[in-house]
Amino acid sequence: MTVSAGAVRAFVGLGSNLDDPVQHVEDALRELDALPGTRLLARSSLYRTAPVGLAAQPDFVNAVALLETALAPAALLAQLLEVERRHGRVRELPNGPRTLDLDLLLHGDARIDQPGLCVPHPRLHERAFVVVPMAEIAPGQPIPGHGTAGERAVELAALQAVARA
Repeated sequence: MTVSAGAVRAFVGLGSNLDDPVQHVEDALRELDALPGTRLLARSSLYRTAPVGLAAQPDFVNAVALLETALAPAALLAQLLEVERRHGRVRELPNGPRTLDLDLLLHGDARIDQPGLCVPHPRLHERAFVVVPMAEIAPGQPIPGHGTAGERAVELAALQAVARA
């Protein structure tokens, strides 16, 4: 697929811990590659991680995708929410179990802080389950205000357990 000259690199975090999480994440990766004006440049391995916040739930399967997209941040987020909906995502409990969670982590150099859309993702630098997979595919990727993905992954991996699934 050809993407327009104005395309940017965007990173998306994927996670699932219900109803065959590996299948949900693998299917979502294919769906990201099929979004309009978008192509999948790279994807991390799958990682198994303990839940954050609400501990009484199954472990998660996580991954990170690197996209090239012509979609603006809000348009890309709308597409991500639609993919979640198709996978049966229900938002009942914050940090609760879910069939699929897609987070827009970075969108080029965009810095957005508005209701429903914060880029870079506000907790990106705190979460090994996102930074470690990101570092696998783009270790030199800057995480604004926190060094590179590779540097931050080393720091976080010492604090939070993240293992390849």
